[in-house]
Amino acid sequence: MTVPFYPWTVWIWAAFDPALIVVALYLGWTASQFGKTFIAAIAAFAIAVLFSYVVTAAGIPWPAPITHDGPTFFSVRAVAALLWAMLGFGARRVVRRRA
Repeated sequence: MTVPFYPWTVWIWAAFDPALIVVALYLGWTASQFGKTFIAAIAAFAIAVLFSYVVTAAGIPWPAPITHDGPTFFSVRAVAALLWAMLGFGARRVVRRRA
């Protein structure tokens, strides 16, 4: 059995899942402490995966689909969720300093 090969564009779409970005940025923005970004990332990851699965199961085209026989790239999505949540947290700190 050979290991399947997926082009880098598939990996990138897993990290740039629109649902993941929106949820992680929002939860990171609302985190009051840096440590809470990890919890925000876990929640964003779970919500985005569930949303992507439901959208894909309904037959609606989605840029980062999750199917039972396709690549899921959970590790890529988890790291991306953490980075997006940290970005949201950092953006809020920058905006608050200037206000």
